[in-house]
Amino acid sequence: MKKLSLFASVTVILSMIFLACFAHAADQGTKEEAVAMVKKAVEYIKANGNEKSFYDISDKLGQFTDRDLYVVVYDINGKCLAHGQNRNFIGKDMIDLKDVDGKEFMKERVNLMKNQTSAWQEYKFLNPTTKKVEPKSIYLERLGDLIVGCGIYIK
Repeated sequence: MKKLSLFASVTVILSMIFLACFAHAADQGTKEEAVAMVKKAVEYIKANGNEKSFYDISDKLGQFTDRDLYVVVYDINGKCLAHGQNRNFIGKDMIDLKDVDGKEFMKERVNLMKNQTSAWQEYKFLNPTTKKVEPKSIYLERLGDLIVGCGIYIK
């Protein structure tokens, strides 16, 4: 009887750990979801034009924000045109922005997109759900002179 009780207790504890890990993972966006969000935003921009699209992309409660995923749009020179988490960035030249390690990630991003139509980029940025600076990987696509991106936070 004690063995059965011990087995049941261990099973319950392991199940709780698994569910907690699964629930945490579900709170975070995946690479596949980030790519899908960018593709959705690109099609939306094509269908609706820049003005409406940038406004909708910058809506924190809109269709281009999901948990820690959000879409950003920059011009090919690094000016922020839409930002799903921080409207204060919109209209600002972000080209000299650096992460906490001093990485000039916006210059790198612009250079990547001047030479490619899509890419992944790594840097560190503030996670809107944890409020901590964390490693981030962002998927980027070029649409004419626009850079459209959505990133995931790496644990």
